[in-house]
Amino acid sequence: MDEQNGHSPQLTKLRGRLADGLARARLNQTQLARRAGLGRTTVSEALSPQKPVPSAETVAALSRALQLPEVEMLALQRTAVQQAGTSTTEGPGRPIGEWAPHDLEVHRAGPGPTAAGSDMSAEWAWPAYVRREHDRVLDKAVDDTMAGRSRIMVLVGASSTGKTRACWEAVQPLADQGWRLWHPFDPTRAQAALEQLHRVGPRTVVWLNEAQHYLGDRAVGEQIAAAVHRLLVSRERGPVLVLGTLWPEYATQYTALPIPAEPDLHSRVRELLAGHLLAVPDAFDAPALAAARALAKDGDWLLADALTRAHADGRITQDLAGAPELLNRYQHAGPAAKAVLQAAMDARRLGVGLHLPQAFLTDAATDYLSQSDYDQLTDGWAEQAYAELAKPVHGKQAPLRQTIPRPLRRPPAPASATTSAEAGRGPQFRLADYLEQHGRTSRRHLCPPASFWHAALTHLAHPDDLNRIADEAEKRLRLQWAHHLRHQAAAHGSPVALALLAVLRAEAGDPDGAEVLARQAAGHGNTDALRQLAEMREEAGDRDGAEALAQEAAGLGDTDALRQLAMTRELGGDRDGAEALIQEAADLGDTDALRQLAEMREEAGDRDGAEALIQQAADLGDTDALRQLAEMREEAGDRDGAEALAQEAAGLGDTDALRQLAEMREEAGDRDGAEALIQQAADLGDTDALHQLAMTRELAGDRDGAEALIHQAAGLGDTDALRQLAEMREEAGDRDGAEALIQQAADLGDTDALHQLAMTRELAGDRDGAEALARKTVVYGDAIALCRLAVMRESAGDRASAETLARQAADHGDTDALRQLAVMREKAGDRDGAEALSQQAADRGDTIALSQLAVMRESAGDRASAETLARQAADHGDTDVLRRLAEMRESAGDRANATILARKVADYGGASVEYEHTAWASMLRMRWPHGMDPDGTPTAPWQPMMDIPYSLLTPSAASSP
Repeated sequence: MDEQNGHSPQLTKLRGRLADGLARARLNQTQLARRAGLGRTTVSEALSPQKPVPSAETVAALSRALQLPEVEMLALQRTAVQQAGTSTTEGPGRPIGEWAPHDLEVHRAGPGPTAAGSDMSAEWAWPAYVRREHDRVLDKAVDDTMAGRSRIMVLVGASSTGKTRACWEAVQPLADQGWRLWHPFDPTRAQAALEQLHRVGPRTVVWLNEAQHYLGDRAVGEQIAAAVHRLLVSRERGPVLVLGTLWPEYATQYTALPIPAEPDLHSRVRELLAGHLLAVPDAFDAPALAAARALAKDGDWLLADALTRAHADGRITQDLAGAPELLNRYQHAGPAAKAVLQAAMDARRLGVGLHLPQAFLTDAATDYLSQSDYDQLTDGWAEQAYAELAKPVHGKQAPLRQTIPRPLRRPPAPASATTSAEAGRGPQFRLADYLEQHGRTSRRHLCPPASFWHAALTHLAHPDDLNRIADEAEKRLRLQWAHHLRHQAAAHGSPVALALLAVLRAEAGDPDGAEVLARQAAGHGNTDALRQLAEMREEAGDRDGAEALAQEAAGLGDTDALRQLAMTRELGGDRDGAEALIQEAADLGDTDALRQLAEMREEAGDRDGAEALIQQAADLGDTDALRQLAEMREEAGDRDGAEALAQEAAGLGDTDALRQLAEMREEAGDRDGAEALIQQAADLGDTDALHQLAMTRELAGDRDGAEALIHQAAGLGDTDALRQLAEMREEAGDRDGAEALIQQAADLGDTDALHQLAMTRELAGDRDGAEALARKTVVYGDAIALCRLAVMRESAGDRASAETLARQAADHGDTDALRQLAVMREKAGDRDGAEALSQQAADRGDTIALSQLAVMRESAGDRASAETLARQAADHGDTDVLRRLAEMRESAGDRANATILARKVADYGGASVEYEHTAWASMLRMRWPHGMDPDGTPTAPWQPMMDIPYSLLTPSAASSP
């Protein structure tokens, strides 16, 4: 044991190796943390001689990031643990049995007597749990985890529908097995998740209740999604179960395909959620109501009480959570209290955080009052309003309750460093979840009055709140307010606002001012402005200035600016300049730049230059470059060189090169050589190679050999091979063999095989067999097969069966069939049927059918019906169809109605448009050249701050970075 520091020699050696690797890589700890996918604190502690042995997961991640021998480094870590006589942490969380459900944000149902012997106080009594269809899908996920397979399920439903309680009930079998549960929330949910996900160990439930706070975080949501995905696919860290909940509007936002030419803000989140969303209905169906009545009859007084009010509409969970009384209190509140609630609703739907400052709410509320009510206000009106709203309803909820935000856990700072957000916080209030959601729907069409925007500008201090409010003002064409709010956000340190204002300053001809703001944004972690200013300087001919800014961004970990400048110079013929910049980026760990420049040289005919750059990237451990170089050698006839490079890549964990060489040799007629390479890749665990080899054996008649390889691939998590082999058996007439293989694939979570087989059977006339297979997919949380069958039946004229299947699919979260049937019925002349199906889809969050019908009716001359449908779509969050109707009316010469519709679009928050809609932008510019006032009237000409020209609906002014 080292007497100087109390740590083992092996730990000292481990840390020395890491420090040497860090120095060779020329990285700082922040850059290393980003490359390794770890938290900055984790990296610091791993390198600190005062800290205990880092975990194996941390050492592995750092070894990969620094290109150190992972096996050797992990051996040092294990020896250090043994010598220290300690064990590393089990990971975050604690045993499930130590959690109380209300600590995990399960809604409280109301006071009442508890069962004898229970250690739960009467205050936390719960009704018995009524199981529904989504519980069976959750049970399957839990069964999978107990069998050793990691799973993720995200429950989607409105507020107070029982999502969190369902998750709690689902994990109880895991509690009996000794599993842990981790609920990341401190200091913030997103930060806790990002910094600790890499430490999650096997047999852990990751509890992401209100998952929008994690996956929807603007700064790190995509990184969190990537970290969750890494956890789920990491065999050594599994099994784990990730459970989350979302409101439907968030699920729709995260899973929507990106608009062409617009940034894809949720690509990793969308991939993570694909196939793992589970709909929770708003109401109990008939079987669930029957079960609830039976439990009530057996003495569950909470369920009995709820059934007296909710037996007709089935909204049992909402009643238990106090929703009806909350709504009643809002609807019958005094004028001042209602005005405060409306201000709170608007604040939450426009992006202000959970904790609403009292000073903001009080000032914002005044314009929500009629003149008569405003005249009757007394001196103590605000105190009376807050006292009225603080009274709890059934379920221990209050419409608006005072809350105490947790203090941020940060290192001590001098008193002078206290931020304005902390210094001016004052009393904070939180709006009840149910009223928040009610406000999002019932007030969606309203733009807040002037007092709201003034109060936001005066009292909000958190930079994210201010920036989001500025975004929402721009979307509503309230440009003057947006402008001042954006500057206020920058003044409070919003890196997004600072970056935007930096670009605006540069466009206004103030490069020095732009640079100051860009550096402020970079100091807060946003290097976008530095990169954009570098491009602008390059375009203006200031190459030295461009390079200095690009290098400054690169020094902060953003090498994109160097790469972009390099490509510009290469295209301009300055090859030496391009290569120098690329080399700088590569020295900072960006090997993509080397490969990109290599491709440009290859296309220009400079093969030697391309190969030299590829070799540099390969020397830095870029396996893609090794693979690319192997292909170039193979094409040049150097087969030995190609194979050596492919094997080098495979030794670093990338077997694609072996498979690609195999395909090239197969095409050249060298089947033995191809098969030898495939076998090498398969021996290294490449399931695609196993898959490919299995198909070869099946075609050669070796069914046993094929199936053995398929099962080997499936054991490594690849179910595509099972599915493809099943198709081959089905075509050969072996239906039992095909179904057995498909069932194996489905048991491993692959429902595509069941889809395909269901369609095959439907086309063959076996409708019962097709439907049975389609329903099997629902057990795995996938209703696509039901949708396909519904459309096939509608086309065949069986409308009743089609509608039944479509509704079953929608009940499980897939509304495609309802939407497609609606359009088919509209074209067939059944307008009522089309509208009914469209409304069912919209009620479940899918507004496309309403939009389609609206345009079809407008084109047919039924303008009243078109507008009704468009407003329904907008009420569900889709304003695009209102915009289209406005354009259609403008084109038809109906300017008055076009103006009315355009203003409605702005009030809904739909005035930030894709810039290819030039007719729309022109319409807005012509009517409201300086924006709108909160009441919708045109804003008078105004002078922007800092002499920055503010042009209407330009990409820099009307969109957030």
